[in-house]
This record gives sequence, structure tokens and C-alpha cells, in this order.
Amino acid sequence: MKLFHSPASPYVRKVMVLAHETGLADKLELATIATTPMQPDPGVAAANPVRKIPALVADDGMTLFDSPVICEYLDSLHGGTKMFPDGKARWQALRLQAAADGMLDAALLVVYESRFREEAMRNQAWTDAQLSKIAGALDAFEAEADSFGDRVDIGTITAACGLGYIDFRLGHLNWRASRPKLAAWCEKFSARPSMQATQPPAA
Repeated sequence: MKLFHSPASPYVRKVMVLAHETGLADKLELATIATTPMQPDPGVAAANPVRKIPALVADDGMTLFDSPVICEYLDSLHGGTKMFPDGKARWQALRLQAAADGMLDAALLVVYESRFREEAMRNQAWTDAQLSKIAGALDAFEAEADSFGDRVDIGTITAACGLGYIDFRLGHLNWRASRPKLAAWCEKFSARPSMQATQPPAA
């Protein structure tokens, strides 16, 4: 399987963490590429019609995108503990994944606004609106952090990768200062070998 990969992408990291947790990391051929919203990689464009990473080319040639679909596909390929559990636990995991992906979407928009838009064209109201979404997700995670426990599923993986991306690109938000339960959970989860193996490069 070929995975279009960038070590700075939190969505790619999410896929890689799940691959490590399920013993599938060695099955992935990483095509590490440089891509931006304005200049997508040609290989990614061929594998994903919306030209975003991650994109996966399966062994039979089928292409899959984006991270929720790729993660669930990989989870179907192993016989160990599933990262997409059954029953009520599934909905809890999917709910947390959705919130963390939403937080990541907002964080990417904040980063793109400052990195790719000319200063004279930047919209502070737009940025503030995205920051409020990030804060809302962080507050919700703080309120629910006790329930995360030692769970390792698609929800906790996505949340941890989302928090890691905020540390990586938006460290000035200092989110830990007012969210001690979430900070303690994140520190513990981030010590997992899968998280250590997928850390983004130095900013």
C-alpha cells in the first residue's frame, strides 16, 4: 500500500499512529511529498480528486481518502484490537474523532491564513472565528478528559494528533494553562510509541 505522506500533516499522523497501533506501519510505502493548498502534488491529485493528503493507494489499485476512510480501511486489515470499536463505544469514538477533526480543520485554516495569505488580505474576524472553534473543542475535551482513560481508539488517536498539531503550529495558544485534565491525558497518551514515532519535524 502506498500512502502519500507529509510528516507535518496531522491527518497523515493520525493514519500513521493507527498503523503503528495495529501493526500495519511496515505495510505502508510512504510517498513523502511537499504540497500546499495552492500547489498540490501531482501524485496526490491523481489519487484524490480533491488533491489533499492523506491519500492511500491500496494493493489492488483502489484509492482511498481522507483520514477517517483510510483509518477505517486499515483497521479492517488486522486481527487485533479494533480502533473502530463496536456498540456504544463506536459512537463515542466516532464522536470524539469528529470533534477533533473539526478542531484540526479550524487550526489548519488559522495556519493557512497566516502562512499563505498576503498580510494585507488577512481577515482577523475570520481567524478569531476559527480560534473560537478550537477553544470550544478544547473546553469540551477538558470536560470529558476523565472518560478518555486508557482508551486507544480512533477518537483518542485523533484528539492526541490534534493537540499535537496545535502544539506544533499554534503553541502560543498555551491551551494547557486552563485545561489540566486534558493536559495530563495528552502527556500520557503522547508517550505511546506510536505517537513518539510520528512526531512532526521541528517547527
